[in-house]
Order: sequence, then structure tokens, then C-alpha cells
Amino acid sequence: MSRLDDALARLATALDGLDAVLGEKPSREAELAELDEVKAERERLIARVATLEEEARSLASLTAEVDDRLDGAIAEIREVLARN
Repeated sequence: MSRLDDALARLATALDGLDAVLGEKPSREAELAELDEVKAERERLIARVATLEEEARSLASLTAEVDDRLDGAIAEIREVLARN
């Protein structure tokens, strides 16, 4: 082979490598887009968890209030029954 043939062979190999990398580019862009979607979903889930935690605190407070009212009502019923 001549030096020109060697250079052409190296050029062809380099171009094949470049084609392979460029062929992967849409795949990389798709992976980055998917990663962005995952990050966005993560942020939505974090916000939802925060909302649910606030609702749980509110329900716990409401439950404690109902518990206190029931205890009071039971005590009043027992007083009425004790009088009769």
C-alpha cells in the first residue's frame, strides 16, 4: 500500500468513528430529555409529598380535637347516667 492508501484507510476509519458518534447523538439527546422528565417528575412528587404531609398534620390535629370532644361527651353521658 502506498502512503496515500494508508492515509485514505485512516481517514475512512476516522469517518466511520465519527459516524458512529453522530449516530449516538439522538440517543444521548433522548436520554437527556428523559432525564429532564425524570427530574420534573421528581419535583412534582416532592411537591405532592409536601402537600400530603401538610394534610396529614391537619388530619392529626382534627383527630386530636375529635378525640377530645368524644372524651368530653362520654364523660357527660356518664355523669347523666350516674345521676339517674
